[in-house]
Amino acid sequence: MRTSPESFNISGMLKEKPEEKIEEIRAAAQAAFAKAPTAKELYDAKVQFLGKQGSFSSIMKEMGKLSAEEKPAFGKLVNEVKQALEAIYSEREEALKSGELAAQLAAETLDLSLPSNVGQTGARHPIALVIEEISGILARLGYSVRTGPLIEKDRYNFEGLNFPPDHPARDMQDTFYVDKEHVLRTHTSPIQVRTMELENPPLRVIGVGPVFRADSDISHSPNFHQIEGLCIDRKVSMADLKGTISFFVREYFGKDLKTRFRPSYFPFTEPSAEVDCSCPICIGKGYIGNEPCRMCKTSGWIEIGGSGLVHPNVLKFAGVSYPEWQGFAFGFGVERMAIIKYGIDDIRLFNENDVRFLRQFSV
Repeated sequence: MRTSPESFNISGMLKEKPEEKIEEIRAAAQAAFAKAPTAKELYDAKVQFLGKQGSFSSIMKEMGKLSAEEKPAFGKLVNEVKQALEAIYSEREEALKSGELAAQLAAETLDLSLPSNVGQTGARHPIALVIEEISGILARLGYSVRTGPLIEKDRYNFEGLNFPPDHPARDMQDTFYVDKEHVLRTHTSPIQVRTMELENPPLRVIGVGPVFRADSDISHSPNFHQIEGLCIDRKVSMADLKGTISFFVREYFGKDLKTRFRPSYFPFTEPSAEVDCSCPICIGKGYIGNEPCRMCKTSGWIEIGGSGLVHPNVLKFAGVSYPEWQGFAFGFGVERMAIIKYGIDDIRLFNENDVRFLRQFSV
């Protein structure tokens, strides 16, 4: 039970011996500290005796009734007793907290013989793995990564890539229009134009990121990823382009695969070529044993992307001095590269984030 400060008859104590009253408060406080069963009740007892409204504060208010000769000795005595009680309090507080911790640890014992709860873990997405691997291969050739906005200006998505407003090649891409001047970018090629505008040649850069087209089925997605390479230098030729892509194919798919180039058309390159490589599933044979290869449909070849020498109009638009500087560019669909490498049969699996699917790619 707490002892009320009023029980010490503070108003009359100074008519008696003050040290006796101080000793009486000290004894009561020490007893209260010793009896407190918890750290909280111990703190409450400290407030009662040593707090701003506690017993010692009440005594100090009566110092004005003492003579000038009595005040120093009285104040010194009060401070000594308070310091002694503070030390007793600290010792008792540490003991109580140690006891409470020990009781808590005893009540929360860990049974190491119980089986652990194994949480489900995912894995890195195959798209991220493919982007990282392709970027790493091209980095060995001096290429570095650039990115750009997803909502792109028509100026960079089409006009800067040799797509005039009435050019029929715009129909090659099913575009999501935000307004008359902005689209969800349909390819990562705008990154190339922005880079040529901002940086001086020579350049070796990779543009990578998501792109958007209004197309969706088992082999197409309205949101997919591309990765493109751009090289701007003096005296660049198709031989440099073929050497770069052939190196990449061998490093990415395997040393035994071959590369071939087929004439094609892209507004932003001239000449242009589609790039094929030997099917990495059947190693270009068209069959796996006696069974037709499902990936290449027995042809032995897989289309992996497009390429070509950068069109002079694209270079001039970006402020690159042509013919002093020339360049080549190439691009791959990241999902397609993953499908070919890992034998995935449905592009929609990439967006479902099914943990069972993702775990197959954990390293």
